[in-house]
Amino acid sequence: MKNLKYLAALTIPITAIIGLYYKGAWTYLTPLYAFVFIPILELILPQDNSGFSKEDIEKRRTNIFFDWVLYLNLPIIFGLLIWVLLEVSSSTLETYEFMGFVFTTGIVLGTNGINVAHELGHRQTSKTRYFGKALLLPSLYMHFYIEHNHGHHLHAATNEDPATAKYNQSVYSFWLTSVFRQYFNAWRIQMKLLKNNTKGFFSLKNDMFWYLILQLSYLIIIYTLLGKTVLFFAIFSALTGFLLLETVNYIEHYGLLRLKKESGRYERVNEIHSWNSNHIVGRLVLYELTRHSDHHFKSTKKYQLLECHDQSPQLPFGYPTSMVLALIPPLWFYIMNKRVPSEMILK
Repeated sequence: MKNLKYLAALTIPITAIIGLYYKGAWTYLTPLYAFVFIPILELILPQDNSGFSKEDIEKRRTNIFFDWVLYLNLPIIFGLLIWVLLEVSSSTLETYEFMGFVFTTGIVLGTNGINVAHELGHRQTSKTRYFGKALLLPSLYMHFYIEHNHGHHLHAATNEDPATAKYNQSVYSFWLTSVFRQYFNAWRIQMKLLKNNTKGFFSLKNDMFWYLILQLSYLIIIYTLLGKTVLFFAIFSALTGFLLLETVNYIEHYGLLRLKKESGRYERVNEIHSWNSNHIVGRLVLYELTRHSDHHFKSTKKYQLLECHDQSPQLPFGYPTSMVLALIPPLWFYIMNKRVPSEMILK
């Protein structure tokens, strides 16, 4: 029964369903829940840095509940997406309601879409990886699969990594550098993979090309069937979703630099190169993404097995709260800059 706590991640789409149904001011229920109510809970509730026994690890490793909780997000995401697109198409919405739907949909795409896609993208089977790629489609961020797995995990906490924020870099500057650098980096990685396999640009193995076709097709279908307004809605929702991801990227490695060895190579990624958080609510609604230090230490670990390492740098707040703070750069710098070890500052 204690594993049912991970169903808390579904509370975000539930708030979206309530907002869609009642409309009006209710369209802002999801943003308020995610970035006001959850941060308040994180301030009230104690942190949990407990680990697992060998017996617990084996039970968690083989329990299919943890996988099906992730798979459940596919029908939820696409069912909710179809509903909101039809609602925007058929209803006369006030401007504030339209924007409420944009933020709500974007938050769901970012949390239960991209975040779950991230977890599934690290799995070893093709089926689960396809599920992950499908969840990236509505956010127009399918290249994330290539850049994250073949780029970020190799270069995290270095200047070579687009998804690592530099010391004193604001989140707004980071959005620009990370979004564009990651996209072009994904193309470079793809072309290198094709070259290594003696394949050309128009090969069926050119995933970046297929991602482009699939995402353009998604937008063309929306425009053809539902019109220009719904097309703009889909684009703005996707923008909200992937900027939510980039804000998470920002706080995960902010200011941290892997040191170079005498050989000129960077030291191996370990537990000290990502910010960790043991705030329980953020852990549950984000499927343990907040134990990011352990994820980078061993990226093949499933989310239910991630643990806290004492030597990992700790965020003073949970991820949802930290994301809000990041949007206020002077406050974020005031709280975080003194926590970045001086010998590890990424400039």
